[in-house]
Amino acid sequence: MATATQTKATNSVDLRDWLKEVKRLEQLEQISGAHWDLELGALTEIILERISTPPAVVFDNVPGFDPNRRVLVNMLETLERTALTLDLPLDLKIIPLIDALRAKLRSMQPITANVVSTGPVFENIERGEQIDLTKFPVPRWHAGDGGRYLGTAHLVVTRDPETAVENVGCYRVMLQDKDKVGLYISPGKHGKIHYEKAMKAGKPFPVAMAFGQHPLLYIAASQAVPFGVNEYDWAGGLIGQPIDVIEGPVTGLRFPANAEIVIEGEIIPGETMPEGPFGEWPGYYASARRAEPFVRVKALYYRNDPIITGAAPFKPTIHGMYRSCLRAATVWNGMEQAGVPDIKGVYLPPPAQRFMIVVAIKQRYPGHAKQAALVACQCHAGAYLGRYVVVVDDDIDITDTNEVLWAICTRSDPATSVDILRRCWSGPLDPIIQPGQKGFNSRMIIEAVRPWEWRDKFPATSAITDETRKVYGSKWQRQLDQVQARHRVTRALSE
Repeated sequence: MATATQTKATNSVDLRDWLKEVKRLEQLEQISGAHWDLELGALTEIILERISTPPAVVFDNVPGFDPNRRVLVNMLETLERTALTLDLPLDLKIIPLIDALRAKLRSMQPITANVVSTGPVFENIERGEQIDLTKFPVPRWHAGDGGRYLGTAHLVVTRDPETAVENVGCYRVMLQDKDKVGLYISPGKHGKIHYEKAMKAGKPFPVAMAFGQHPLLYIAASQAVPFGVNEYDWAGGLIGQPIDVIEGPVTGLRFPANAEIVIEGEIIPGETMPEGPFGEWPGYYASARRAEPFVRVKALYYRNDPIITGAAPFKPTIHGMYRSCLRAATVWNGMEQAGVPDIKGVYLPPPAQRFMIVVAIKQRYPGHAKQAALVACQCHAGAYLGRYVVVVDDDIDITDTNEVLWAICTRSDPATSVDILRRCWSGPLDPIIQPGQKGFNSRMIIEAVRPWEWRDKFPATSAITDETRKVYGSKWQRQLDQVQARHRVTRALSE
C-alpha cells in the first residue's frame, strides 16, 4: 500500500483523462448555450428519454457565465462508460458485467490513498470576500426545485468527531449564497451521524466538498462500501492504484488532488436555512422545503475552466443503468456470502432502482426460491428502501422486463407464491409512505419459478432453443441484418 507523501499529484484518476477516453468511445457530446435555469436539465432529460445509449454531455457557453465553465451530465448511463470507470472490459453485456464486477469486489484489497501537497485543484485559491460560488453555472434542474443544486454528483467529506474516522458521501447540496451551501443528509447515513455527534457536543462541524471529480469517486461516495473501509481506499483498490488526495488546509479533510471545484467550511450549531424541495431519485418530490443546516464556506479551490459534474435525478424510467449494475453486484455477493447456492443472476431494473430486485436461480431444493428472495431483500445491499423481489428460473433473461413479467404471470400463483414482509427498513424518500410514518415499509416476495413439487411436469416452453437460434441466425445473418437496417427507427431530438 502506498503511504508516502508526495509534492504533487501523479496518477491519472482525473475527470479530464476519463473524458478523453469517453471521446474515443464516441460517446461524448458538447452542447453550447443552454441556460442554467431549467434548460440544461430539460435537455439532459430529453436526451435520456430519446436515445437508448445516451452520450455523456458537456454543456459550455452557459449564458451569463465564463464560457469555459462547464457542466457534465450523463456520466455513467451506458454499459461501456460504466465498464470504463470500473476498469472492466468494455464489451461486456449486463449480467456478465455485473458478474465481473462482483468478482472484482470479492477479490480486491483497498489501497491507501496517497496524500500529496498540491494538485490541479489549487490552480485557483480564494478565501474570505473573494469566495463567490454564484460565478459557476449551477443548474436549477427541475421546475419544482426550490433552488439551484450544485451537488448532485459530487463528494461530501466529513469526520466522526469522536473517532476521527473520515467518510466520503454524496448528499444533495443547494447553492444558498456566494459563500453558503445547504446540505441535506438522510437519517442513518454516516455523514448525518457525524453531524449529529458534533451538534450534540455543541461544536462546529468541518466539511469539505468536491463538485467535479473522476466518476469512480462519485460511485464510491454514492454506494455502500464495506464497513470500516474508506471510500478513497476502496476506489483505489478497484482500479489497482492509490487515489491522490490533499489534506485540506482549513479542515484537514481529504479531497481529490485532481478535483475540479472544492470548498472547505463548517456548519455552526443551531444555524439553518430553508432547503428544498428537490426532485429525488425515485422520481418524486418526497421532501418539502424546510430548515436544514448549511456550510459557511471558508475556502474555495478550482481548476482553470472547471467542470461541474451533475447527476440530477429524473424519472428513473430513463436513467440509472450504472446504479442497477453496482447494486446488483453487491446484492449478489451478499446472497452468496449468506450461503444461497446456484444464483445465476441478479438485476435491479433501472426504472425501479432500489425498489425491485430480480434473481435467477437454478433450483436445488424445496424452499430455495424463498430463501433467495428473503436474503436478497434483507442483505446489507438490498435491505434499504426495497419493495419487490422476484425470483425466477435460470431460463429467464432477468434483464428483459417482458420475460420477467411472463414468468410472474405463468409461474406464480397469487395464493401460494407471494409473501409479505412488514416493518422493513425504509427512508424519507419513499414516496408511498405517508409523512410522519416514514422509516418502515413492506416487501413483497414473488416466487415466479416452476413449483418445486411438480417442476418436472411443468409445461415445456415453445421458444426455439439456443442451438436452433444459433444455426439459423448464422445461416440468414446477412438478410436479417438488411431487414433490421430497413426497419431501425432513430428518433431525432426535434421530435
